[in-house]
Amino acid sequence: MTSAIMAISLDTPKTSDGKAGVLAGITAYSIWGIFPIYFVLTRVVPATEMVAHRVLWSVPFGLLIILFRKQLPEVFDALKKPKTVALLGLAAIALAINWGVYIWAIQQDQIFQGSLGYYINPLIYVLVGVVFFKEKLSRLQSLSIILALIGVMILTVYGGVFPVISLFLAASFTTYGVIRKQVIIKAMPGLFIETVLMVIPAIMFMTWLSNTGQLQFAEHGTQISLLLVLAGPITVLPLLAFAFAARRMTLSTLGILQYIGPTLQFGCGLYFGETFTLAHALCFGFIWVGIIIYSYDALQKHRRTKIT
Repeated sequence: MTSAIMAISLDTPKTSDGKAGVLAGITAYSIWGIFPIYFVLTRVVPATEMVAHRVLWSVPFGLLIILFRKQLPEVFDALKKPKTVALLGLAAIALAINWGVYIWAIQQDQIFQGSLGYYINPLIYVLVGVVFFKEKLSRLQSLSIILALIGVMILTVYGGVFPVISLFLAASFTTYGVIRKQVIIKAMPGLFIETVLMVIPAIMFMTWLSNTGQLQFAEHGTQISLLLVLAGPITVLPLLAFAFAARRMTLSTLGILQYIGPTLQFGCGLYFGETFTLAHALCFGFIWVGIIIYSYDALQKHRRTKIT
C-alpha cells in the first residue's frame, strides 16, 4: 500500500540485511493486506471519523517512534522549509482522501475493488511517468497496461460494474506518491509531519461530531474504543517495517513483495463472502497476467542495470 515511498535510494543489501529486509517487507505488506478485517470490525464508525482517528492516534504513536529513532532533528529541519511543508500538506490531503475512500469501500462490501485498486496502482505509476515525465514505455510495459485495460473493460461491459473505486484509489495513491517523490525526507518523519498537518482539522471535525451528537467513539463499548485507539499503531507500524525493508532490499524484490497486500485483501473479500462473478474472475485474470509481465520486465531491467 505504499509504493510511493519506493523512491528511497537503495544500496545493494548484505545477505543478512537482505533476509531481515524481506521479513520486514512481508510483515508490512501482510498488515496492509489484512486491513479489511480491521475496517469490517469497526464498520459501525463512519469512514470520515475513521480517517480522523487514524490521524489523531498516529501523532502520539508516531512521536514515540520519532523519538526512539532520534529523528526529531529531521522533522524540525523539514518544518523550516516552506516548500517541503507545502508539498507534505498536499501529500497529506491525497493520503486522507485515499484512506477515506478505501475505508468506505470496505464498509460497503467492496473489498474486491479495493484489492483491484492496489493491483493496478504500479501500472498507473507507469502511465503517469509517460504522460507527465515523458518516460518511454517498454514493449512489456505497454502489454501489461493493455492487459489491465482489457480487464477493466471486461468488468465494466460484461460485468456491468465500472471500477470507479479501484481507479480512484490507484489515482489518489499515485498522486500521493508523485508528490512525495518531490520531497527529500525519510518515510517516518514524512508521515509524522503529514499527520501533524492533518491533526488540527481531525480534532475540529471530531469536536463538531461530538457537539452534534454524531461522534461514535465510546458509543459502542470498550472493544470498539480500543480498536479505534489502535488505528495509530496499525497505521504507523507497517510503514516503519516498510522503511526498514526498503533500506535493506533491492527495488525489484520490494516491487514483487508489494503484491502481498492486494492478494491478501482479495482473500479477505472471498472470506467475507463478497459476490465474485465470472466478470471479476476475467478482470483479475487479465490484470494478474499483466502484473506478472510488468514484474518480469522490472526484474530484467534491474539485472541489466547491475551488470552495467
